[in-house]
Amino acid sequence: MAGSLWEDARTIIGAALKAAQPHEAVRKALADFDAGGGGRVILAAIGKAAYAMAEAAVGILGSRISRGIIITKYGHGGEALPGIVLRESGHPMPDENTIRATEEALAMVRGLAPQDKVLLLVSGGGSSLFESPRVPLPELRDITRQLLESGADIVELNTLRKRLSNVKGGRFALACQPARVFAVVLSDIIGDPLDMIASGPAYPDSSTSRQAMDIARKYELKLSDKALKLLSEETPKELGNVETRVTGSVTQLCAAASKAAESLGYAPQVLTSSLDCVAREAGAFLAAIAREHQEGLLSRAFILGGETVVKVTGRGMGGRNQEIALAAASGIRGLKDTAVFSVGSDGTDGPTDAAGAYCDGESADRLISQGIDLQEFLNDNNAYPALKAIGGLIMTGPTGTNVNDLTVLLIRR
Repeated sequence: MAGSLWEDARTIIGAALKAAQPHEAVRKALADFDAGGGGRVILAAIGKAAYAMAEAAVGILGSRISRGIIITKYGHGGEALPGIVLRESGHPMPDENTIRATEEALAMVRGLAPQDKVLLLVSGGGSSLFESPRVPLPELRDITRQLLESGADIVELNTLRKRLSNVKGGRFALACQPARVFAVVLSDIIGDPLDMIASGPAYPDSSTSRQAMDIARKYELKLSDKALKLLSEETPKELGNVETRVTGSVTQLCAAASKAAESLGYAPQVLTSSLDCVAREAGAFLAAIAREHQEGLLSRAFILGGETVVKVTGRGMGGRNQEIALAAASGIRGLKDTAVFSVGSDGTDGPTDAAGAYCDGESADRLISQGIDLQEFLNDNNAYPALKAIGGLIMTGPTGTNVNDLTVLLIRR
C-alpha cells in the first residue's frame, strides 16, 4: 500500500462508520415513543443494523418491552438481550431460517389488543432477512437473482418483492392490528423512501402493480403464472395504525468522512450523497477527476455517498464497491499519491466477506505483475480475487449500521 495514504483511508472509514452507528439515532427517535398506557410493547428489529438498533432500544426502554425478536444477517448479531430472541438468516437471498424467523415475528404480534404497541426497528437488508413469501421460496430466490443479475436498482427490486410477500408493502403493519406500530427506520436508500427501505413492512406502498409489471417486462423476467398474478395485485395504500420516524442516512456518513479528511489535511468536497449508477462507471468517473487535479498544490478528498449497481456479465466473485475501486485502478495508474476506495457501511459488499476495496496509482501495475488482466476480471465480475491478490480488500466485519456506501478519491500533495 501507499503507506500513509492507505492509513488516511482507514482513518476516514473508521470515523465515518463510528458516526453512522444507530444508537444515538434510535435514542432521539424514541423520545417520541409512548411506551405507557398499560399495554404490552413488542419489539421487532429487522435488517443488517437490527442488533445495534435493538440494543439501543432495550437500553432505553428496559423492562417496558414485553418480548421481542431481532432478525439480522448471519454474523451480525451480538450478546443476548433480556427478553429478546436473536435470529440470523440469509442475505442477499432469503433462506429457510428467514421464513422461520419471520413466522416467529408474526406469531408475536398476533392477537394483540388496541392498547398494545409494536416497536418496529427497520434497517437495510430487511427485504431479504424478513420474508413470508407468497410463492415458493426457490421461485422467490430465482426472481431475486434475475433482478440482481440484470442490474435492477433497489427500488425496482423492492417494487416486485412487495407483491410477492405477506409482510412487505405494509402487510406487517396490517398483521399487527389493532395494535399500533411505532417504526424507527434507518435509511439505506437514496432519498429515504420509507415504503422501499426493507420493502416497507409498515408503510403504505407508493408503487403500483402497473410499475411492477413494467419492471418485469423491462428485465424480461421468467415468471410463473402465479407470480404474474401477484404482481398485478395492489398493495396497501393506507395504514391507520402506524407512526414512523426516519433516522440516520448516508448524508451523515459523508459529513463524517468529510470532517475526518479535513482533519488529515485534505480539502474535502462532497460531490453527492445520491450516487446512483453502474459501479464501474463510478470508478472511471473518479479516475477522470483524479487525472484532472494532478497539477494542484492542494490535497483533495472527493467524497460520494449512495449506492451503485453491478450489471452481471460474468460468474466471478465481488461486489459493487470492489468494482468501483478496480474500475478506477487503470485510470489512476501511475498517478502519484492518488487513491480511490469504496466501502459498504454495513461491512459487507456483495456476497463476500469484504466491506469494499482500495486502489492507488500502483495497483494496476501490481495486478499486471501477477498476471491479472484487469479488464478481463471486471468483465467476469471477479473483482474479489484480483483485489485480494494485491492486498486491496477492505475488511471491517459487521459494523452494526447500514446507511448506503461511501466512496472517496484522495489526492495528497
